[in-house]
Amino acid sequence: MKRVLITGGAGFLGSHLCDRFIKEGFHVIAMDNLITGDLKNIEHLFKLPNFEFYHHDVSKFIHVPGELDYILHFASPASPIDYLKIPIQTLKVGSLGIHNCLGLARVKNARVLIASTSEVYGDPLVHPQTEEYWGNVNPVGPRGVYDEAKRFQEAMTMAYHTYHGVETRIVRIFNTYGPRMRLNDGRVLPAFIGQALRGEDLTMFGDGSQTRAFCYVDDLVEGIYRLLLSDYAQPVNIGNPDEITIKEFGEEIIKLTGTSQKLISLPLPTDDPKQRKPDITKAKAILCWEPKVSRAEGLKITYEYFKSLSQDDLHRLAHHKEFK
Repeated sequence: MKRVLITGGAGFLGSHLCDRFIKEGFHVIAMDNLITGDLKNIEHLFKLPNFEFYHHDVSKFIHVPGELDYILHFASPASPIDYLKIPIQTLKVGSLGIHNCLGLARVKNARVLIASTSEVYGDPLVHPQTEEYWGNVNPVGPRGVYDEAKRFQEAMTMAYHTYHGVETRIVRIFNTYGPRMRLNDGRVLPAFIGQALRGEDLTMFGDGSQTRAFCYVDDLVEGIYRLLLSDYAQPVNIGNPDEITIKEFGEEIIKLTGTSQKLISLPLPTDDPKQRKPDITKAKAILCWEPKVSRAEGLKITYEYFKSLSQDDLHRLAHHKEFK
């Protein structure tokens, strides 16, 4: 049985990856310090003999006994609220964390796949964004801690690949949504749905003309799985190129939820990207991958998940445990 370590395994994406690798017959080791992750996302796996959970901060030395075939580094705060509240941890998991993962991979002769992000492109001057675009990032802005952590992570991963011969894969993830998203983490989709369920007006930033492209989580996981098993070591965009403005998206959520609230405008945050759309030419050619789930279908599933949450969950603010 192949063994895989998934850091950030109790998070939104990490937990879905745990499910996928269990389904594929792997022995899965999930690691998470629970700074933003939630054990509820993986508690259904605890009873399985081929699942383990390590409550550990990947920014500190990591040791996993026995053989290890794959490491997926998905530990990282991943929302604007996170960047502002826990900036040091965001930087550490993308620097010390990836260093620890790559060191473990070298010892175990394991293949590493890292979760990078469309944020490496910053507020892009090229549209749609191809993997060859180097980005337009403000390193000292409030979002810089996340953007630069991911850019450093890519550089460190490629250095281990070229210098030490470690097998590495880099996925650049664009906006993804689905069940298990943290409701109040500041990202637009859970924010809109949460506001609709609480009977509040939906708040968009600026005039809502900025664009995003939303990929359903099952499609993303399929792309990641294919990339891991491929022979391609350069970065690959995985996302849905179906672009929409935030204003149009808010109107879709109002229609989906049947709410009577309206869209209201707040000031645009510093360095908020004006447009975001992946060029997935490489993913199509190398992985034979493209998204299958339409936004209408994915939103319906995600809305049903959020509707199932308790009133306490609906009104709870995003929380972060204190780590130094």
